[in-house]
Amino acid sequence: MAKRHSSHIPLSEALSEFIQENKLQKGMDKVDAREAWATLMGNGVNNYTTAVELKNDTLYISLTSSVLREELSLGKTKIIKMLNEELGKELVKKLVLR
Repeated sequence: MAKRHSSHIPLSEALSEFIQENKLQKGMDKVDAREAWATLMGNGVNNYTTAVELKNDTLYISLTSSVLREELSLGKTKIIKMLNEELGKELVKKLVLR
């Protein structure tokens, strides 16, 4: 059973505690990575993106355009750096474009 606090705490702190107690951080990281990809890449790339999946420290991106896949593969390290900055932590270490 969850413990109750007699004092008032900020909602962000309560949510963080809930996520930590229920071991939901991996799922939250997956959602955050998906949102970070959509934010950083914009509509042009998102129109060709079919799936974004985070497994361990690898981000798998499924694209419908082979030309775009080749173009993005040239800047993988920069994309990884931008994603980690957007996420605020070193979450993505490898990027796989398929």
